[in-house]
Amino acid sequence: MRANYDFSKRRRGAVLPVSANKVRITIRLDKDIIDWFKSQVESAGGGNYQTLLNDALRDYIANRAEPLEKVLRRVVREELHAVK
Repeated sequence: MRANYDFSKRRRGAVLPVSANKVRITIRLDKDIIDWFKSQVESAGGGNYQTLLNDALRDYIANRAEPLEKVLRRVVREELHAVK
């Protein structure tokens, strides 16, 4: 390594540009919720808990009009499949 580096012509900030579809917000969530999402990312071997949270919200929106009977049938099928 060199003793000194010249950063005079470099820019500060994020290395990768942020997607135009993303909006920065401030939100307060319970610590246990954030901890759960972070643990899910950690157990999956890496990733971003915010992306996982975003995916969970998208899934909720997509399925919120789903009738309760359909949800229960899907959950039972998934559980039965997991036991086999």
